[in-house]
Parts: sequence; structure tokens; C-alpha cells
Amino acid sequence: MIGILDYGMGNLRSVQKALEFLGGRAVISSDRAVLDGCDKLILPGVGSFFAGMENLQAAGLDTYVRARVADTPLLGICLGMQFLLEASEEEGEHAGLGLVPGRVTRFTQGKIPHMGWNEVHALSSPLFKGIGEGTRFYFVHSYYAATDDGHTIAKTEYYRTFSAAVRAGNAYGVQFHPEKSGDAGLQLLRNFMRL
Repeated sequence: MIGILDYGMGNLRSVQKALEFLGGRAVISSDRAVLDGCDKLILPGVGSFFAGMENLQAAGLDTYVRARVADTPLLGICLGMQFLLEASEEEGEHAGLGLVPGRVTRFTQGKIPHMGWNEVHALSSPLFKGIGEGTRFYFVHSYYAATDDGHTIAKTEYYRTFSAAVRAGNAYGVQFHPEKSGDAGLQLLRNFMRL
């Protein structure tokens, strides 16, 4: 069973439907007793970093995620990936979960938000098994993850090269939306289910 963390923001049902399409079982919940019964967790997200972190903290899910990731695979999607980092400059300086070194920084060039299909390169994780270099995924975001190469498992480019996916231990994150990225996105979710 995969637990999709419900903190009042994000595209929860579309992620759940994609997992169910792949034959997985997924539950949307903020109840720690329910999430304890899940062998993998997904932290989706759409919207403001500050509001999202406030909601996670209010539900106690920030400390829950930090504890569970010690022995449970976690996938952060879009804003959910950004939560994994140490801090964000969105709407001022705000702390993240601190699972991945680095910070979330606003784009300073190009049309914002960055929206559309981008090629992803330098794939270096079982998360991308069966997915070729240059495969396109769907992005929509105004901020990007600035982290080191040791924690970057895929890169893309929008006026600058940045981390399209990150990893630290059991914590994985993708800036794009696999649930909106066709066959490649489904393959990535399938790979996560098999970790």
C-alpha cells in the first residue's frame, strides 16, 4: 500500500488514479495510523511552499515524514520535492524538511512559471529504469531546486540547468509531474512502486 500524504494541498486524486491504473493500492490520508500501514509514501504538492509547510506542520506530518524516511521510500512530487530541501526563498526565507541539502530558488529568466514539456538528462537512479536519456516530462513551477550533483539524479534546463530529480537515502523527489507525463511518468511511478 502506498500512502499519499494529505495536508490540504496538491493533486492527490490524480496521483492516486495513476497508481491505481498501474495496479497499485493507494490511500490518501493525514492519519498517521493509516500511513503507518503503508510501505511507501508520496508527498505531492501544488501551490505555495510556505502555506504547504505550515499545513504539514499543523498536521504533524513534517516530523512524521522525517521519522518514516529512515526506513520507508518517499517520493516528493513538484512542491513535494521542494519540501525535501533545507529552505526556500519563496515569500521570504522558510525552512523545509531538510532531507536533501540545498535550497529552493526563483527563476530569474524566461516566462514564469516554467510550464510545459522538458527533456530530462543525466538519469542516475533506479527511479529512471527503462526511461531513456532526453525523455520529456511535464513541468509547471516558478522555483527550482539548487542542490549539489551528489544529490541530483536527473537534470533539465530552462534558461539554466537545474535538478529535475533529487535523492538522499530513501527520500526521492521529482520537480515534474509524473502523473501528467504520459507513459514515461507511469514508468517512473511503476519504478517507485518496485523500489
